[in-house]
Amino acid sequence: MPVFAYKGVDARGKTASGVKDAESPRVLRQQLRKEGILVTDISEERERVVSGKGLSREVDVKGMFDRVRPQDVAVVTRQLATLIRAGIPLAESLGALMEQATSDRLKRCMAEVRTAVNEGTSLADALGEHPKIFGDLYVNMVRAGEAAGNLDDVLGRLADFLDGQVKLKGKVQGAMVYPIVMALVGIAITAMLMVVVVPKITEIFADMGRALPWNTQLLVWLSGITGSYWWLIIILSGLGWWGFRRWKKSEKGKPVWDAFLLRLWLVGPLVRMIAVGRFARILGTLLHGGVPLLQALEIVKFLLGNEVLIRVVDEARVAIREGESIAAPLEKSGHFPPLVTRMIAVGERSGHLEEMLENVAQAYETEVELKLSRLTTLMEPLLILSMGGVVGFIVFSILMPILEMNEMVG
Repeated sequence: MPVFAYKGVDARGKTASGVKDAESPRVLRQQLRKEGILVTDISEERERVVSGKGLSREVDVKGMFDRVRPQDVAVVTRQLATLIRAGIPLAESLGALMEQATSDRLKRCMAEVRTAVNEGTSLADALGEHPKIFGDLYVNMVRAGEAAGNLDDVLGRLADFLDGQVKLKGKVQGAMVYPIVMALVGIAITAMLMVVVVPKITEIFADMGRALPWNTQLLVWLSGITGSYWWLIIILSGLGWWGFRRWKKSEKGKPVWDAFLLRLWLVGPLVRMIAVGRFARILGTLLHGGVPLLQALEIVKFLLGNEVLIRVVDEARVAIREGESIAAPLEKSGHFPPLVTRMIAVGERSGHLEEMLENVAQAYETEVELKLSRLTTLMEPLLILSMGGVVGFIVFSILMPILEMNEMVG
C-alpha cells in the first residue's frame, strides 16, 4: 500500500502533518476529513526518478537524509510490547506506532511492516525486510517470541537491551570527548606557534650569523616545513587517515588491528571488557527469548566487532556441536576471564545459563564505567603534560639563543 506525507489544518486552525498509508490520495483525504483535518498538500513518499540509462526506479529521497536512531527503535519496541500486552491486535498496534514515530523513515518502515503483516507475513519476516533498522538480533528474537507465544515479553527484553546498549555507547563516547578536544586544541596551538610566532622570532636568529643549538635548528626546520607545506601536510594526513581506515576494515588488516587493540596498554583490557559484556548481554537476551544456543552464538559473533573474539566464538560453536560445553572452549581461548567462564559453567550445570549471563553482563558493564572513569582521569594529566612538553620545547628552543646572546653581550 502506498505511503503518503500530508499537510493540513485541524479544527482548531493549527498546522497538522504526518505520514499515512492509503490506497490513494483521495482515500487519504476522506480518512483525514473524518479526523477533522483539512488537507492542503499530499505527496507520495517514494518519488519516481529517471536513471542515467532512461530506466525509472523508485528512490526514497527523504530516507537518504533521515536516520533512525537506536533510541527510536528502543522506544517503538517498548511501546509495541505495551500495546500487545494490553491485548491490542498486532496490525492495530503497528498502526498506532506509525502515527507516533518521530522519524519519517521509521514511519514509512512501520507502515510497510503493518502492510506486510496484514497480508499474512509474520512480524519477524516483515521486520527482516529492513535490516538497517532491525538487525539479526532483533529479527531472531521476534521470531522466537512469535513461535513461543510470548512476543510481548521478548519485545520488553529487547527494549531493555537496546536502552542498555545506547547508554553504554553514550558513556564510551562521552568519555572520549574530553581527550579528543584536548588533543585538537593542542594541535591547533602548536600549529599556530609554528606557523605564526616561530618564523618571526627565527628571523632575528638569522641576522645573528651564529651557530644555533640543535634544538633551535630543529625548531626552525620544522617551522619552515610547516609554514611552506601546510597544505601538503593536511592532504597527506587526510590520505593517511583514509588509508588507515580502509586497511583497518579490510580482510587482512582487521584481524591484525583487532589483535593489536587487545594487546594495547590500558585500551586492550577495556576493549576486551566491553566485548565480553556485550557477548554475555546479547547471548543471555537471545537465550531468554527462546533462540537456540548455536543460532544465538552465530548472531552474537557478528555483533562483537573484534575478529579475534569472533574466531573464539566460532570455535566454541564447533565444540558445542561436537558435544562440549560452551565454557570449555571459551576458557581455552584465553580471551575470556576465568570468572566469566566459571559462571557460565555453573549456569550450564544448574540450567540457569541466561541468568548467569545477565549477571556477567551487569558486572562487566559496571566495571566498564569504572574503567572509563579511571582512564579519563589518567588521560587528563597525560594530555596536559604532552601539550606542556611541546610548548616547553618551543619556548626553550627560542630562549636558548637569546640567553647565549645576552651572555656574550654581558
